[in-house]
Amino acid sequence: MKKLFKIGTRASKLALWQANWVQSQLNKFFPEAETQIVKITTTGDKILDRPLALVGGKGLFVKEIEKALLEKEIDIAVHSMKDMPGTLPKGLIIGAVPERENPYDVIVSRQNIKLSDLPLKAKIGTSSLRRSSQLQHFRPDLDISSIRGNLETRIKKLNAGEFDAIILAAAGIKRLGMEDLITEARRSMY
Repeated sequence: MKKLFKIGTRASKLALWQANWVQSQLNKFFPEAETQIVKITTTGDKILDRPLALVGGKGLFVKEIEKALLEKEIDIAVHSMKDMPGTLPKGLIIGAVPERENPYDVIVSRQNIKLSDLPLKAKIGTSSLRRSSQLQHFRPDLDISSIRGNLETRIKKLNAGEFDAIILAAAGIKRLGMEDLITEARRSMY
């Protein structure tokens, strides 16, 4: 009988892409083992009407998965490093970190307009405090608003006219094969 390794992850397309990648690596290096992906809904997935900083910030996308690890419901957790808190619960470690994907931020705009060319007071969506701060430094005139939801939800909000542009991680766009949507890529926003 094969040993079963349960891989815990969020259920978003991007989280599942990452978990499937980890699963493929485990299957490659441990062909004698069986793997199974377990989808877990986190607090960050449930609270979509408020900015992350107002409801707890870091850790909102990992607490339930950490609990499943500690209670031995899963054997491995797959997270985006940006979601990880600075301190892990006792008994947990970061066991592996894959090679980093593209670290750039990207701008996706409705009319393919670059950040510096957006009109005054253009509405920009981001969920990152770091990106908000950088945008304010670069273009203090911009209306920077919180945007929540998975990548597809954010793109839908942009296309519906709720925002003139959104700022996203290049890694997520690349992993989901949406690179054609990128208006501009930047190492940082200023």
